[in-house]
Amino acid sequence: MMGPVLPDTLQEFTFAGGRGKLHALPRLAELGPVARLPRSLRIVLESLVRNADGQRITAEDVKALVNWPARATRTREIPFVVARIVLQDFTGVPLLVDLAAMRSAAARMGKDPAVIEPLVPVDLVIDHSIQVDFAEVPDALQRNTEIEFRRNAERYEFLKWGRQAFAGFKVVPPGIGIVHQVNLELLAPGLIEKDGLYSPDSLVGTDSHTTMIGGLGVVGWGVGGIEAEAGMLGQPVYFLTPDVVGVHLTGELQAGVTATDLVLTLTELLRKHKVVGKFVEFFGEGAASLAVPDRATISNMAPEYGATIGYFPVDERSCEYLEHTGRLPTQVDAFRRWHMAQELFGMPAVGEIDYSEVLKFDLAGVQPSVAGPRRPQDRIALPRLRETFEHLLQTTYAKHPGSQHRRLVVLGGETGPVAGGGEQAGETAPEPYTRQQETTRENTSTVTEIEMMQNRPTPDVLHHVPSGEFPAARVQLRHGDIVIAAITGCTNTSNPRVMLQAGLLAQKAVTLGLAVRPAIKVSLAPGSRVVSEYLATTGLQKHLDALGFQTVGYGCTTCIGNSGPLEPHLDVAIAEHDLVVASVLSGNRNFEARVHQSVRANFLMSPPLVVAFALAGRIDIDLTSEPIGTTPAGQQVFLRDLWPSDEEVEALLGAARDPAVYRATYEDLGRLSPMWADIPARAGKAYAWDEASTYIQEPPYFEKFGLEVEPPRPPRKARALAIFGDSVTTDHISPAGSIPARSPAGIHLQEHGVSTEDFNSYGSRRGNDRVMVRGTFANVRIKNLMVPGVEGGVTAHQPSGERMSIYDAAMRYHAAGIPLVIFAGQEYGSGSSRDWAAKGTRLLGVRAVISGSFERIHRSNLIGMGVLPCQFAAGTNAQTLAISGRECFDVRLDGPLQPHQSATLVIHRDGFDPVEVPLLVRIDTPIEVEYYNHGGILPYVLRQLLAQ
Repeated sequence: MMGPVLPDTLQEFTFAGGRGKLHALPRLAELGPVARLPRSLRIVLESLVRNADGQRITAEDVKALVNWPARATRTREIPFVVARIVLQDFTGVPLLVDLAAMRSAAARMGKDPAVIEPLVPVDLVIDHSIQVDFAEVPDALQRNTEIEFRRNAERYEFLKWGRQAFAGFKVVPPGIGIVHQVNLELLAPGLIEKDGLYSPDSLVGTDSHTTMIGGLGVVGWGVGGIEAEAGMLGQPVYFLTPDVVGVHLTGELQAGVTATDLVLTLTELLRKHKVVGKFVEFFGEGAASLAVPDRATISNMAPEYGATIGYFPVDERSCEYLEHTGRLPTQVDAFRRWHMAQELFGMPAVGEIDYSEVLKFDLAGVQPSVAGPRRPQDRIALPRLRETFEHLLQTTYAKHPGSQHRRLVVLGGETGPVAGGGEQAGETAPEPYTRQQETTRENTSTVTEIEMMQNRPTPDVLHHVPSGEFPAARVQLRHGDIVIAAITGCTNTSNPRVMLQAGLLAQKAVTLGLAVRPAIKVSLAPGSRVVSEYLATTGLQKHLDALGFQTVGYGCTTCIGNSGPLEPHLDVAIAEHDLVVASVLSGNRNFEARVHQSVRANFLMSPPLVVAFALAGRIDIDLTSEPIGTTPAGQQVFLRDLWPSDEEVEALLGAARDPAVYRATYEDLGRLSPMWADIPARAGKAYAWDEASTYIQEPPYFEKFGLEVEPPRPPRKARALAIFGDSVTTDHISPAGSIPARSPAGIHLQEHGVSTEDFNSYGSRRGNDRVMVRGTFANVRIKNLMVPGVEGGVTAHQPSGERMSIYDAAMRYHAAGIPLVIFAGQEYGSGSSRDWAAKGTRLLGVRAVISGSFERIHRSNLIGMGVLPCQFAAGTNAQTLAISGRECFDVRLDGPLQPHQSATLVIHRDGFDPVEVPLLVRIDTPIEVEYYNHGGILPYVLRQLLAQ
């Protein structure tokens, strides 16, 4: 029986200055109700029509999506061929390492290494390597950049090799901006043209916040590096047909409410509504009222609310953004006319589209908010922050009693309050503030007084700093004191409105004589050079500078854990007195130990609120009713006194919408990164691996590679490497941040001649599996229930019961030929799309992960590395089964492996009969079956390429 036949969809369209061809989606109406499909699915549909070849993509695939049922059990996969791939350097380096390893494997088999070549354009933006070593000094940017290049010279040489070795691989050098903002402002073409045929931009990226591009009406999301490799080598990105949740936005934001407040509120709502793995599409008059930067802020945090994408349909505001950011008029009009011809232009109204479900959200109900202290979905209304934090001290941080009273404390022999302290009734008016004075709160906790250096150099650069360069200051610390205040990239710095609000608030604060206490490490990391241009043009940067918010770099800094070490005395005091200190940042992630390992409470907020809390100096404050500080004349200053009006912001927005500035900024990237030009580059198709390198090593994935397929065997007589509870993130699993000297990774580096000041970060060493596997599950806040009451990467080796690092235990099991399993609770693997969370798991010898539920990307990555993801039935977990880790385990498939295969966990306890527990294998699609049977995506793709 013949399958469906596709109608002829090729037609012409015209635009200002030209004409072209497109595949017209309205012509698919004879197959089904295409006009009722969500806009995001229609973009995917266009890719299916254009790439239908009867093999990878069939007419049946097209018809199935045209007839997408809004409400149905999802079993069918969609083979989505994306237009391009975007990488950042932390995830991009290991991807390039894998490609180089594939070329080496091909060469060993007598094949041409060049058979491994990207088949779609790949852009890598170097943005994750900059670290805040210097802050609050005028030349912080220059100093941090010099240190960045010194630390990462070997990685950058490798990237330059990749640029010359692979024809479709381009690199945006360091110091330009963060990948998501550069993607919005530069890389996103709107439309792709090839041989006169126009198609919509689409992509996947190796950063989970690739979703930010959805604010421009582009379909794209984050994948692990191993999925991206398959996509760039010609494989479709396979994903399960999604539910699409329509979010009907009504009303308008109230004055003083930011896009950040909106996205934190939506994140809380959508996370509670369980949109994990679904498409979220915004529509309605409220969505139409939002500018693209506001939309992009919302789309950026799709991973935080759990969705695959957060999508805004294309309308005239999308075109305006392209114009403002320097795209050519013909390019913009082609973008407009293409979407019009496809009946995809304009914000949909209620009832136009069939969604799986519709949520209604009134923008007018949003109020100023922050989120924390450990998860981005834990929103706190600004007036409730003080009481919430004090409650957390008494519960989450139970050994730290809450703050009850505040008073001024005189330090250094002078009087006066710090910004953030208000005098109590009956106290005399203070003298002008000096940076040697602090506000403290009376409570039963320890108050520690230390002497620290202002404008702190971090420990690994102390030896570069002339003696006596930094003045000393005496400070006091208590629970709730802020020690890091960072306007950092990604979520917010692409949004001119909130950046201008931050600058205007700083201007008013400086005018009133307020300042930031020296215990706070203050930084500004703009998302692109354009941000610095309009902050300078408007005169606001000088006021941010005056408060310490000097530009420290362009890229992902504090939000990714590159906040740099705190001043050494401060760090020691926090540890010795077990203080719950805080960070405030305008990023999107605040998981435990992510921002800084010494900072336990981390709060996300808008850039202007970051400035405000830096002035207040503490997190346990109600900024809606308490004074933020006091002027030199003794006048109390409140947040309402500093908050800029909408009219003040509107008057300056023109500086952020000048196309000439964008064109001038991006026309010569080399000019903006002169140190990049000085990096030498190796030549050749195959990379010359250096055994002595501590940054780049050939991974072991292809050591025993052959063309014959040997499917992995489910584990038998396995041991539990670890047992985890709920909400274990990829930050807990994958190595990130600084490398402790006494950790297995730190010991390994020292054994290979690397001094502690040259450790750099885990992220910078992702190209070295020998470092990364030692850091897997080594997060200082991870809790393995096999060793109750202990935090960190520790386990109990069985049957000896000996406590040791997870890495050391895994190596002992490996030597004995014993496979391993991991047990976990709900939402296992949430967070960033870290491929090393799966790679490290596999290299430790883990053959199966059994959890209550999985986050989408990590589940896919586990399969991509040949690790079997299995899910407990509802109401069952390691605790209900009384699993202690002393048992042995079998995982038995109940028949040949297929999507949604049932399986059985067999638990063997000494002296007891085996216990059998039903499992669901979370291999959801036929292609995932293929990936797993081949031992992962990389062996699968390599076999496909070498067989041609």
